[in-house]
Amino acid sequence: MKRRPDTDSECGKHKNHDAAHYPHLNPLPLAGEEANVKGTKTMKAMILAAGRGERMRPLTDQTPKPLLEVGGKALIVWHIEKLVAAGITELIINHAHLGAQIEKALGDGRSLGAQIQYSPETRALETAGGIANALPMLGEQPFAVINGDIYCDYDFSSLPERAVALHAGGDMAHLVLVDNPEHHPQGDFCLHDGRVINSALSTQHSALTFSGIGLYHPALFGHIVRGSVAPLAPLLRAEIAQGHVSGEYHRGIWVDVGTPQRLMELDLQLRTTHAHV
Repeated sequence: MKRRPDTDSECGKHKNHDAAHYPHLNPLPLAGEEANVKGTKTMKAMILAAGRGERMRPLTDQTPKPLLEVGGKALIVWHIEKLVAAGITELIINHAHLGAQIEKALGDGRSLGAQIQYSPETRALETAGGIANALPMLGEQPFAVINGDIYCDYDFSSLPERAVALHAGGDMAHLVLVDNPEHHPQGDFCLHDGRVINSALSTQHSALTFSGIGLYHPALFGHIVRGSVAPLAPLLRAEIAQGHVSGEYHRGIWVDVGTPQRLMELDLQLRTTHAHV
């Protein structure tokens, strides 16, 4: 995988972001945030596991995609173990297709050191719709969201402090960006000085790909009616245009496990190298 320089891509100019644009956001720290900065990680995380996995068929005809195994573990278990290792143990998992299998496999999470709640969907609500449906469980503080069908060695332990900074600065999201994979060469967004920029604003620098790992303020989804279908991309692009989205570039391993071929390749890689993340 090609590695970029340690400096962020200079795509467009940094937009001023003003917390006053969102009067419902309190720039003062929330209760417990000071403890978060000092190392007590009380934030919640959501793992998205409701997709049908059409590109993974026939594997997903009988098994939900997050339960497909690589390196001897289900994809979703890799995430849970890494979150728990980072001190993030309060997890919410949404599901739709074969969701009962996910609940049976993971239970309440105690065997993995986590506390898992489930947000079932009678139909897949897409990313923003699924998050909005789970808001009562996610609470009023910024939370992390991780796609259940990726594999990544990103260090989740940095997220609680980043969540505090997100809230204090009036931002609505913080995105982890990665190098563009072969199947998505155009990328999604640019990054400049820690701010995410819509790629259409830059003709001089290549975009990066959104990893499926992000932090969000619950207010971003407050207008979505629970149970309705809603994609995430339009919400992000609107907030990026207002200068309310920060970001970072992850230089490590990231795989969008979207096809049987990629699943097989990742499984072989993990079994060969005995990688543990």
